[in-house]
Amino acid sequence: MGFKGLLKLTTAAAVSVTLVAGVSTSAFAVDKLKWKMQSAFGSKLSIIGEVAKRYEDIVKDMSGGAMKIKFFEPGALVPTLQGWDAVKAGSIDAMWGTAGYHVGKFPALSFFTAVPFGPRAGELLAWMNYGGGDQIYDRLYHENGVHGLHCAAIAPETSGWFRKKYNSIEELKGLKMRFFGLGAVVMTKLGVSTQLLAGADIYPALERGVIDATEFSMPSIDYDLGFYQIAKFNYFPGWHQQSSIGELLMNKKGWDGLSKQQQAIVKVACGDSINWSFVRSEALQFEAMNKLKAKGVTSVRWSDGDLAKLSKAWDEVVREESAKDPLFKEVAESYTAFRAKYKIWKDHGYLD
Repeated sequence: MGFKGLLKLTTAAAVSVTLVAGVSTSAFAVDKLKWKMQSAFGSKLSIIGEVAKRYEDIVKDMSGGAMKIKFFEPGALVPTLQGWDAVKAGSIDAMWGTAGYHVGKFPALSFFTAVPFGPRAGELLAWMNYGGGDQIYDRLYHENGVHGLHCAAIAPETSGWFRKKYNSIEELKGLKMRFFGLGAVVMTKLGVSTQLLAGADIYPALERGVIDATEFSMPSIDYDLGFYQIAKFNYFPGWHQQSSIGELLMNKKGWDGLSKQQQAIVKVACGDSINWSFVRSEALQFEAMNKLKAKGVTSVRWSDGDLAKLSKAWDEVVREESAKDPLFKEVAESYTAFRAKYKIWKDHGYLD
């Protein structure tokens, strides 16, 4: 082949590659998106705050910069515990937090964050994804103009920070304590006065004596919030939150308005966030506990007898709440039925 023939072939190949590239670029181009997402957790807060900020970057990178779900710090746009109403109204596009923050509207939603004496994250997510939990979750959310995705997971929490050591769970009677979700209902049955506070509001409330004690999360997160500066006794295990699931809450019309490609990016980024947050939560706790010990913190474990009393109170809560709230009953029965079926695998597949 002569030079002119080679030149024509090379030119034709170059044009062909350019056309293919053009088609490919067009085929995979992502529609632009600009959303405002407020987080319930500060960007510097270990794991649960970090993962929310990281989510913003994942979506941007996966979409080649076309999709921007901008992270806003807690309270920057709306009060943290008013995220549901703000998202429903379209005041903000999305809220990063947890289903348990909406218990003022629907107490049963705590099941979709954490359950007292409940399972590890794998089993809890299995119930949600494959055991009927998400069918109830989606129905309720969609009826209320919102859409949710599970978007983070962490290992067990601790069960509280106290100014002094207690030898029995009964000694907590009369205390004012920040407590989350269904665990708070259990503590109320035992005579503790509970209230739900957003993470950023806990330290000042503890410092001023508005509350006597608190629980919030796991050692690395609680360390960031500085509870050890006021309370030197950290109690274990986190019977009320053996695993916790985070949520990305979105306006339903906004979600429905996304292309399938955009929805896929949002969902895949959530899956990656669950993996990242769970593994990170397991990796950081022993170091955090050592740092807390160096700060003068004593780790205390509730006795088996105390845990049995808490478990009994939890069983009573399920019966009482189910009797007065049809939605709670539906969720509790779905959750319990799945755990009963799962038990054969748990008993045979795991060491404990």
